Amino acid sequence: ETLGFALGTSFASGLNIYATVAAAGIMERLGLVHLPESLQVLSHPIVLGVALTLFVVEFIADKIPYVDSAWDALHTFIRPPAAAVLSYSAFGNVPEEWKLGAALLAGSVALTSHGAKASARAAANTSPEPVSNWTLSLLEDGLAVFLVWLAAEHPLLTAGIVVVLVIFAVLLIRKLWKFARQLVERVRRRSPAVHHRGTESLPTGERGATEGSPPNRD
Repeated sequence: ETLGFALGTSFASGLNIYATVAAAGIMERLGLVHLPESLQVLSHPIVLGVALTLFVVEFIADKIPYVDSAWDALHTFIRPPAAAVLSYSAFGNVPEEWKLGAALLAGSVALTSHGAKASARAAANTSPEPVSNWTLSLLEDGLAVFLVWLAAEHPLLTAGIVVVLVIFAVLLIRKLWKFARQLVERVRRRSPAVHHRGTESLPTGERGATEGSPPNRD
């Protein structure tokens, strides 16, 4: 059951670590869930205050095109390690090797969900309208909070759901990176500089024909 809880909170942390910590702490204080004893510190007012403050900052940054991608780039070094720490703490008094293994697994799960989130945001930023960014942000925050509750109440079910979500995230990352490569290639081909370099590499006569001038007959 602890593994299911760790997997759920890890995937949620990859989406929004501050929403995950704040949701877990608030639910514990309200008696909606019962966290492992080693994680009940999340309900402490200081921890909640910091988490909620950072959640508000992320909530705003997450709605601004390109700012969200910069924020995600920074949090590549925050979300997975934080998920690993939460998982390590959740396992309490189990042998150290199991705690370390769980932390590595949690970090990997968080990195996967974070990668899917960051890739989707980068793709959404190619669209001029802001609605897609706002929609994705709200869905991510909602999913993170829901996974925290589900992981605390139904850890075994959560473990199965997270496996499916991880597979979906990996497929999404592959698809979006393929789209990004194709987009860069299209832009590169349309670049005047690329066309100019291409014509310069041709023989003089062929270059003239390419540029619309009579070929050099010398």
